[in-house]
Amino acid sequence: MGIFVMSRGGRHVYGALSVLAAGALVLTGCSKGGSDSGGNDKKDQQNAKNQQAAIKFGTAADSTGPAADVPGAKSGGTMEVLQRDSFAHLDPGQIYVSDQMALAQLIHRGLTGYKATSDDGKQHEIVGDLATDSGTTTDGGKTWKYTLKDGIKFDDGTPITSKDVRQTVERLFAPFITQGPSYLQQWLADTSGSAYRKLLPDGPYKGKHLPDSVLSTPDDKTIVFHFKKAHPDLPYTLAMAGYSIVSAKGDTKEKYDKAPVTTGPYKVQSFKSGKSMVLVKNTNWDPKTDPIRHQYVDQFNFTFNQQFETSTKALLADSGADQTGLSFSNQVDAGNLSQVLRDPKLKSRTVSGYQPYVGQMNINMSKPEMKDIRVRQAIAYALPVTPFLRAYGGTDAMETAGGLISPTVSGYDASFDPFGKKKNPAGDPVKAKKLLQEAGKLNMKLTFGYINTPEGQQYSTAMAAGLTKAGFNVQRQEIPSETYYDQVSKLNNNYDIFHTAWGADWPSASTVIPPLYDGRQIADGASNYSQINDSHVNSEIDRISQITDPVKAATEWEKLDEYLLTKVVNVVPTAYYKQTQIAGSKVGGLVYDDVIGGVDPRRLFIK
Repeated sequence: MGIFVMSRGGRHVYGALSVLAAGALVLTGCSKGGSDSGGNDKKDQQNAKNQQAAIKFGTAADSTGPAADVPGAKSGGTMEVLQRDSFAHLDPGQIYVSDQMALAQLIHRGLTGYKATSDDGKQHEIVGDLATDSGTTTDGGKTWKYTLKDGIKFDDGTPITSKDVRQTVERLFAPFITQGPSYLQQWLADTSGSAYRKLLPDGPYKGKHLPDSVLSTPDDKTIVFHFKKAHPDLPYTLAMAGYSIVSAKGDTKEKYDKAPVTTGPYKVQSFKSGKSMVLVKNTNWDPKTDPIRHQYVDQFNFTFNQQFETSTKALLADSGADQTGLSFSNQVDAGNLSQVLRDPKLKSRTVSGYQPYVGQMNINMSKPEMKDIRVRQAIAYALPVTPFLRAYGGTDAMETAGGLISPTVSGYDASFDPFGKKKNPAGDPVKAKKLLQEAGKLNMKLTFGYINTPEGQQYSTAMAAGLTKAGFNVQRQEIPSETYYDQVSKLNNNYDIFHTAWGADWPSASTVIPPLYDGRQIADGASNYSQINDSHVNSEIDRISQITDPVKAATEWEKLDEYLLTKVVNVVPTAYYKQTQIAGSKVGGLVYDDVIGGVDPRRLFIK
């Protein structure tokens, strides 16, 4: 399918993109060749800087509505939304892909949410959404208390109470909820993997409930989460679309997935799966309770099955309904990207930004010949990353990576470049050869497992050539794209090196470093692809995970990133992923939001 199937990660592939969406995201890259003449490096670097600011947990004052006005905004009108993929899920408990997450910004609300604190989509804080603040903990994150705001209702007019929050949490344990995130469930059950379901096997549907020692709702307004271990990231977690509030009264189990009761500024008027969807205003939404969203547009009309090329052409033509058109998820197709980015007339109609993915070449630490750090360093210095970027569309589509923490994640350090890839993306075969000679391993065999797609063929051939120059005897081995992740996550696989990509679930490295590099998570199918088991890394993961101040935690994760790439060298970062989107000339409030990883639908209006 391409790269984003490659960003699978536990469930993280779904964390940002559907497998289908992603495949095509990348397949479009191959027709584009290497357009490396971006010319917007300065702007990209500035964007990255903006994103380094840690996201703070807001107070009750920060959590009060209404949301700050969008400059120049007007009310009224109908907006057209051209989407390639229909929405497979509308039930919050099943939402874990980017296009559904974008839609959720308009129809669902959670206890917490991300509030944009600047008009450019670059700065955010976590605030109370349906709750009065981002949460209070008095014991470092083991106990978290939330109080619901006054005047919050579902679209049918029913007041939202703690019973609905309880229903929302308990139904996540039911067997039919299979697609959403599982952080909260695992934390409440104090277990990893899918064992959390044993805590409440049928959800709330057979009259059983989570005990007060795990989840207490002493009155209509109060919710208290009790964890055995500290979970200082809970406010981030509850801001995921997958933890938005579901109506206890309106819970139709499986059927909720096509017709949910909504809490956001819009409700679903009609939904014909694979064809169309219409959103209209939710008259029971009160802007005074909502610090995050607006309700400028009267109606959103969605049309599905619009390929990237089709939607790009329609929006470029800018006539009729397309003047008030855009896409929440489609990006400018590879064939048009270069032209679109270089046309000054289109500048006001396009937005670009980073996605949360970081590509990395894994070095299989379970192989005896990889035990020598000089061999791993030789791979790291020799590996050219230019071919990888070129295969997917060059610097318009990606940026050379230094570390493992993406520009969208707190703690990102733009200056960290341990193998000199930002300065020299073609690699350093001379330095690599010297290391191989010192290790006495010149001409050692290196099995390079690559994904059998046009892009994989292209970049693996050129990367292999770079490694050969440094004195490796490279054997490329193709892996079918549909089983790629199954193959590379097998413990006893044949590959010395292979590429994967990973996206953070929220802007904290706690959703990047532990799932990828915790040695206690080495298992068939797990996401510790390099099979690193380093006692310092393991103990640091435990220590940093308990730090309640997100700013301090971000600094410590970045230090661990540096340790991994300078002292361990189990992976070589390749690229940070970007995307560009376009809208019709009458679309106002167009901003690329770094947390959403795309257009922010909450600010849109018609000029």
